[in-house]
Amino acid sequence: MGKIITFGELMLRLAPENYLRFVQSEKYEATFGGAEANVAISLANYGLDVAFVSKLPKHEIGQAAVNSLRKFGVDTSLIVRGGDRVGIYYCEKGASVRPSKVIYDRAGSSIATATAADFDWNKIFEGVEWFHFTGITPALSDDVAAICLEALKEAKKRNITVSCDLNFRKKLWSKEKAGKVMGELCGYVDYCIANEEDAKDVFGIEAEDTDIYSGKLSEKGYVSVAEKLTQKFGFKGVAITLRESISASDNNWSAMLYTGGKAYFSKKYALRIVDRVGGGDSFGGGLIYSLVSGYDAQSAIEFAVAASALKHTIEGDYNMVSVAEVNNLAGGDASGRVQR
Repeated sequence: MGKIITFGELMLRLAPENYLRFVQSEKYEATFGGAEANVAISLANYGLDVAFVSKLPKHEIGQAAVNSLRKFGVDTSLIVRGGDRVGIYYCEKGASVRPSKVIYDRAGSSIATATAADFDWNKIFEGVEWFHFTGITPALSDDVAAICLEALKEAKKRNITVSCDLNFRKKLWSKEKAGKVMGELCGYVDYCIANEEDAKDVFGIEAEDTDIYSGKLSEKGYVSVAEKLTQKFGFKGVAITLRESISASDNNWSAMLYTGGKAYFSKKYALRIVDRVGGGDSFGGGLIYSLVSGYDAQSAIEFAVAASALKHTIEGDYNMVSVAEVNNLAGGDASGRVQR
């Protein structure tokens, strides 16, 4: 099995304790996170050879960010060191009818100001089997979008499998620009990951008979979305997470994998949420692991959903679970009973 590369931004996460609001808190917990880094952590915890590619400052905060990946077994040797700052995001956890909130302070970060000269894709892609990025990364700047395109072209030359989570962030760019940029990048993607809103926001492809705010989801509607995405871009597979939001504290969670002209739906989990940030990334990590490990389509989507269901019970961005724990849940043990 070859190496897996994920490419994106690793940020400092500052969060009030427990469920305090920003305006209440007098101190913040400092951890690290970011979409592609979160995926890398999952894959490392599953025992795969994975490297994270980014650019971070040489100072101590940049080193702390690197260390947060290294201690879990992610290869950090390809991270470029330079620039002035680590991007920051502030996270206020919601509860019940109050939603979570995220405030970004990432303008001018090292990766956002990176140039094509920072990354040697010939070196990065040596012995690589899989490349993963999300729609957050090209949204950082026009230069980073161009770097993503260069990486994808080089990956395709080497027959490297490419996955992308659309991950539309309205605080980073407009729907119109996202559609234009991601429309070009997705031409190089093999497996596309999206949630209930991404396909609509980025490509104007909407599931029928679905209201994400009332929790009403139509399986037939999402099959249609996957079919349209596949027709448009020629994807080998489209995975769509299906979140039924009862409140900020309680969600129903499932997903679909569309591949080979057929849709595979996972079982549904009723979640009491501890921390939902990183939930989609843990799904992506689970899906990549199961696909590179040779799981069939139904087993792959079950593993990915179980992995992400577990993440919703864990504080912070990173999903701290093992393959055995995921398989245990996917196999039907959701009792939560103490293991002695």
